[in-house]
Amino acid sequence: MTQLILGSTSPFRKALLEKLGVAFDCAKPNVDETPLEGETPEQLVSRLAQLKAKAVAKDYSHALIIGSDQVAVSDGNILGKPHTHDNAVKQLQSFSGKTVTFLTGLCLYNSQTGNSQTIVEPFNVSFRHLSLEEIDNYLRAEQPYNCAGSFKSEALGICLFESLQGDDPNSLIGLPLIKLHQLLKNEGFDVLSLQKR
Repeated sequence: MTQLILGSTSPFRKALLEKLGVAFDCAKPNVDETPLEGETPEQLVSRLAQLKAKAVAKDYSHALIIGSDQVAVSDGNILGKPHTHDNAVKQLQSFSGKTVTFLTGLCLYNSQTGNSQTIVEPFNVSFRHLSLEEIDNYLRAEQPYNCAGSFKSEALGICLFESLQGDDPNSLIGLPLIKLHQLLKNEGFDVLSLQKR
């Protein structure tokens, strides 16, 4: 059977992929994530998802490799992971009362055939009007400094939102499983027929 590899060490993406109930391994892609000059957010996440999948391919010659990348886009600006409390406060303050688009690039690369499928999945998050106290309380409780947008939607971050709009709530966490299932199926990797008995 073809080996399935998640080209990511993100615990969030790993937990999402585990939902599909198929065996896979994780590998760390060493990729420069700096945006190129003039690159749109869509082009950035698409390019990085492909780079991550292909960076891992050198170690796996007969595998389906999943690469993924995500950015938040607010007022035309690309926002990544905050890394610090102060940066996270600024991000969430800038989101207050606004709708922010999260773009997730997803690439499935077949290292045996060289076939590559890439999509970009948008997801919109409308934030409540947030006080500085609410933002600070949230950040101290969850410390989402490694998450694009400074929140974890699968946990306490849900308290920051007014509404969510998109085809797949998993894409907001970093891996659009609905689209991934279809890309896998296109490669003859049928998730439902591989379920453990």
